[in-house]
Amino acid sequence: MSLSDILHYLRIGGFTLASLLLASVVALVVAIERLIALWGVSERSRALGEVVNKHLLRGDVAAARTAAERSDAAVADIFIAGLDRFERTRGSCDGVDSAVERERAQVGLRLRRSLWILATIGSLTPFVGLFGTVAGIMRSFKDLGLDVQAGGTGGTAAVMTGISEALVATAVGILVAVQAMAFYNYFQARLSRVLVELRLLGDEFVELLRERPVTAPSVPSSTAAAPAPVEARSLPEA
Repeated sequence: MSLSDILHYLRIGGFTLASLLLASVVALVVAIERLIALWGVSERSRALGEVVNKHLLRGDVAAARTAAERSDAAVADIFIAGLDRFERTRGSCDGVDSAVERERAQVGLRLRRSLWILATIGSLTPFVGLFGTVAGIMRSFKDLGLDVQAGGTGGTAAVMTGISEALVATAVGILVAVQAMAFYNYFQARLSRVLVELRLLGDEFVELLRERPVTAPSVPSSTAAAPAPVEARSLPEA
């Protein structure tokens, strides 16, 4: 198909074909944005999980919090939510798992952002293309009727060209739907794996926080027991 043919179909497609092409561009933009947002999510989360776990194994909760606050990994918010709950309960782990699970759900919602656009485009564009085809066929039969009224033969040549042009809308609608659904299914599969990894990291974090070693506080030197004073002995009188 030459460039002149494409321009011809764009010209006769009107609003329907223009909307389908716009939907295709939107789906591509959303896919690129999500691809950038999800790039390296698993790797950064696993790296932060290893660092935080090492601190918790030594019982250094403050260092674990510092590492989570300095990281931009998706799991960092989960760790911080658990540590906030841990601090509010004054070192008790009651409710930490619930706080971690709630934050994990919030992270999952952020990672799924804009994916509904791909699903909407994939489900609606075939019907938009079909609407354009039906409208084109109606226009072709209207032209056929006008041709007969004007004294024409009313042969198939009067409508076949219009019908073939109208079918382009359905073809484009199907292609856009295939593109959007391919992107959507890819991101759904990838997010399913990422969310499982976040759940495992959160569960391991809660377990290590509960089993962390607690070191006994050292006794300050100022409170150490002082030696008993030596009583002065009186000398015998001469």
